[in-house]
Amino acid sequence: MTCMPMNSPKSLPLQSSSSPDSTLRITEIFHSIQGESTFAGEPCVFVRLTGCPLRCTWCDTAYAFHGGTDMSLATVLDQVKSYGCRLVEVTGGEPLSQAAAFPLIAGLCDEGLEVLIETSGAMDISTVDPRAKIILDIKCPGSDMEDRTRWDNLQHITQKDQIKFVISDRRDYDWAVDVVHRHHLADRCPVLFSPVFGGQELRPMAEWILQDRLPVRFQVQLHKFIWNPETRGV
Repeated sequence: MTCMPMNSPKSLPLQSSSSPDSTLRITEIFHSIQGESTFAGEPCVFVRLTGCPLRCTWCDTAYAFHGGTDMSLATVLDQVKSYGCRLVEVTGGEPLSQAAAFPLIAGLCDEGLEVLIETSGAMDISTVDPRAKIILDIKCPGSDMEDRTRWDNLQHITQKDQIKFVISDRRDYDWAVDVVHRHHLADRCPVLFSPVFGGQELRPMAEWILQDRLPVRFQVQLHKFIWNPETRGV
């Protein structure tokens, strides 16, 4: 997978739009290396929408809860296309908390882009354009948001999608393993186990997965090893 050469800077300045149609609140749009999922390592354009109804204890994008810039759907599509990259992720915050995210996803798919949707699992995914690939979080107890999980979302997951658990400790791990087995998740789609960045469970979790012969993908947040973990726009 390659991206076309470009003369634009790594992160484009956000542009305001007064258009009343399909307006989105955007925190940032940037071009980086995909740090997670089965697409880790690939160049990717990220569209980070503003706002999230959850407050996970380990959240690393709290700056996207508020603020942002109003942009029209057409402006967002133009900025994404300017990078000449075929892979794009719509993320947040919680992107599906904005109604205009759904026409945005459809518009990106219409452009022939490969579209990933990073969602918390607390929003209904049934009306997301089926051409997009869902990366669905299932919140472990350590997030303090376990009760916000919409379990009915699992019926809409297909082989093209992915399910992710962010894991903070052994309790989270054991809970996630139970969910994987009880819902036969590995038969549905790739399953990702991601340790909370900066925690103590990196090597132990890898060993637990091996000991349990667990059919999951162990992942780290690659971008946080390339750039400073506090850096935005990467």
